[in-house]
Amino acid sequence: MRLPTLRTLIAIGCLLSLSACRSSAATEDISKLVAVTDVTTGWFDAGIENGMNKLVPTIMLTLKNVSNEKVSLVQLNAVIRRVGEKEEWGGAYTRAIGSEGLAPGAGTKQIVLRSNLGYTGIEPRNVMLKNSNFVDAHIQLFAKYGGANWVKLGEYPVARQLLVQ
Repeated sequence: MRLPTLRTLIAIGCLLSLSACRSSAATEDISKLVAVTDVTTGWFDAGIENGMNKLVPTIMLTLKNVSNEKVSLVQLNAVIRRVGEKEEWGGAYTRAIGSEGLAPGAGTKQIVLRSNLGYTGIEPRNVMLKNSNFVDAHIQLFAKYGGANWVKLGEYPVARQLLVQ
């Protein structure tokens, strides 16, 4: 019978210690660890582009840690589609919770996700929202926790309101 080599024993020890160090929360579904709160959607005044007013779909929210453990390394991805269309129209991405983590029961500061795409027009911004060619949009919000897969947290219609912040 052949005994394992020292190199094999060290490799096994490293693998066991790595798996033991990993938090049990890191393997949980992020939608069970955080709650989306204080959601506001609308169209942000993105200034002037090519001499025209520009409005972009925006979602503002906070995340609350609803677990009993510190949650860290959370990313958010907003996928924006126009109503009636299947293809992605725009999007936004951010790191919502860094390595410092979010304590149980705590909430993040306001998180703002704005699309890079939007509508441009020569009319005033509040009139643009009433234009007969204006197509509403909705935002699908996804989160990723550490190395886990993206999980859908919710879907939000973009309100026909002008946002100034």
